[in-house]
Formats: sequence, structure tokens, C-alpha cells
Amino acid sequence: MKAIAVFPGKPGSVHLADLPAPSLDEVPDGCGVLVKVLRVGVDGTDKEIDAAEYGAAPDGFDYLVLGHEGFGRVLAVGPNVTGLAPGDYVVATVRRPGTSIYDRIGMQDMTTDDAYFERGISRRHGFLTERYVEDAQFVVRVPAALKRVGVLLEPTTVVEKGIRQAFEVQRRLRIWQPGKAAVMGAGTVGLLAAMALRLRGLDVTVFARKKAPTLNSELVEALGARYVSTSEVPVAEGTARLGPFDLVFEATGSSSVVFDSMEALAKNGVLVLSSVTGGDRRLEVPADRINLGFVLGNKAMVGTVNAAREDFEAGARDLGLASLEWPGWLERLLTHPVKGLESWRELFDTLTGATGAIKVFCEVAPLDEPPGSTAGGAAGAAVGEAREALEVPA
Repeated sequence: MKAIAVFPGKPGSVHLADLPAPSLDEVPDGCGVLVKVLRVGVDGTDKEIDAAEYGAAPDGFDYLVLGHEGFGRVLAVGPNVTGLAPGDYVVATVRRPGTSIYDRIGMQDMTTDDAYFERGISRRHGFLTERYVEDAQFVVRVPAALKRVGVLLEPTTVVEKGIRQAFEVQRRLRIWQPGKAAVMGAGTVGLLAAMALRLRGLDVTVFARKKAPTLNSELVEALGARYVSTSEVPVAEGTARLGPFDLVFEATGSSSVVFDSMEALAKNGVLVLSSVTGGDRRLEVPADRINLGFVLGNKAMVGTVNAAREDFEAGARDLGLASLEWPGWLERLLTHPVKGLESWRELFDTLTGATGAIKVFCEVAPLDEPPGSTAGGAAGAAVGEAREALEVPA
């Protein structure tokens, strides 16, 4: 079975690997789900793993199968699986339990373990392959109406977790009614953050480097948000004119922007950080002023990574709502498809060099191809198709 993998710790080692076909027996207690991979998104994390900035192979392997943004269709389920059936479209969560107290209570996305387990990132193979088997508790059903944009669910969960955490933090205030939000960056996560915040009724300003008009700026404005180019208007100037902001969602991939974001916060504001940076950049910042503003302004800052199941479910709801509110908007994010695992060189060349790319993804198999169920048969798959048509999770 083909897969796209790297040798962790070896820069530029991405290659096409061969691994054994998975079996439902890999998951105990009859709780396995066999999934045919349809699409897998790639992002800066995959690029940084290939650059050997981080990443670890599973025990017994010298390579790591990449891909944490999976989307697929159920081929078969174990006898004790409920809520999933052959033909269902699904996305699997990324992080798996370790040993900390948080892992033991099902909050592995908040683990304190130094050695953590993440599909396609650390110690667990990812989804850039033909099929995988997973425990049903980590598999989230996606309505068939969202199948053409389902590959966006995993990056959406980064946003969902960040926003959820912001509101959880602000329970300290007993009442928090944010009105203005800023999003730093207009890449995939930044655009999805703008989408989610607009769905919640906030006035949203997106700061990004490129001057308008671009596809990214058009997508921002289509949401009823505003786009500000930092090459024309620095963040501080934009904040003075349009802010300060009750919630700032940082999604640039650049640690230097974090400090601009800290100064853009209103009193009682929350800064959500989503950038995963593997470098060793050093900066000179006005530390006293930033510290004073945080202390006197009762501000807070949180990070968001590898979301929980509830964030995947919330993400599916928001993708459904966005599809109704702004028809065709999500599809416009899927700018750079690459067909087939065999095109792994093209996939990574596109990821690192494509101009104007928002979401680069691998089309592993056709979306509309019959699932070819090995359990449940064609009749069961047909029933599943009819049941899920245009369904949005409650």
C-alpha cells in the first residue's frame, strides 16, 4: 500500500513508501473503522517535518507517514461500532492518548507528556496513504453535503478550539461580549478563523502582508470582514484606527507577529496563538510596555493545537453553516489539488513554491467513487448515502 513518508530528522527525505494494508483487527474490542482516504491537506507542519525541525517515527519504523488533515470514506466497521457505517464520510482526529492525567480523561489535546502521539506528526503514521484503520472514538462523521470541502475540517478545528478556549477563559469575567476581532494572517487558518468569527457576529479585521486585491482579500471581504495590508498599514496603525480588539487570532506562522498581536488587544481581551514555529528566531521587543498592558488590562493569551473531538464536531457544524451563509466560499479555498500519492514530488513542490496557494491537498481517490465496502455491502452503503444526504449535525 502506497504512502508519502519522511525519515524524521533527515531534511528533504520525503518519499513514496510502501506499508502493509491495515486490518480491523488492529483495534481491540471490535471498535475498528477501516477508512479509504480520499483527500489529504498539507500545510506548514508537513513542510517543517520534511525540513527536520520536528517529527518522530512510530515504534518499529524508521519512517513517518505524513498527513494530519485527512478526509475519507468508511469501508468497513467492527462489530461493536455504532454511529458509523460503510459509505460514511469521515475525518479522524489527530492526537492520541499518552500517559498524563489529561490523556487519561480523554483530553489528550491538552497533554503534558513530553513524548506525544499525533497522526502524521509524532509517533503515529498519518493519512497520506490509501487506507487506514482507527478506533471509532477518534473518527468523526462528516455530512455528505460537505464532502467537497471536508478536507478543510481539521484546520477548522484549530480555530474552533482557539475560540472555545477564549470564551472558557473569559468565564472569569462572568459576562464577556466581544464585539471586535482581529485575525493575523489570511492563509487557510486565518481565513477559517475569519469565517468562524463572522458566524458568531463579530466585526472582523484581517491583517495580512499582501496588498489587495488578491484572492485572499476577496475571500475576506466576501465574509463581510475587512482586509488590511500590513505593507500599507502597520498593525499598530490599523489597531489605532479600527481597534483595539477583544479577540485576536494569530495565524501567520511568524512568531514576530505575536508581539504586534499582544499590543492590539483591548482590555480584558484574549489573544489566541495558532502558529507552530520550529525555528530559533530572536527579536527585540518593548517588553515593559507589553507586560504593563497585559497586567493593567487583565489580558490573556492561549495557544491552540490538535483539537478535541468536540472541536471537530463544532467545525463540521460551522462548515455547514458557512456553506449556507456564503455558498461556494469554502470551495474557493481549495486552490491547489494534486492528484495521486505518486505525485508526491509535485505535492511538496506545490506546498513550498506555489504562488497564491491557500490550501494544497492530495486527491488520493475520487470523491464520488463507490466505497467498495468489505462489510455491509452495496445495499448498506446506498442506505447510508440516502440517510446522510444534506444532513448537518445538530
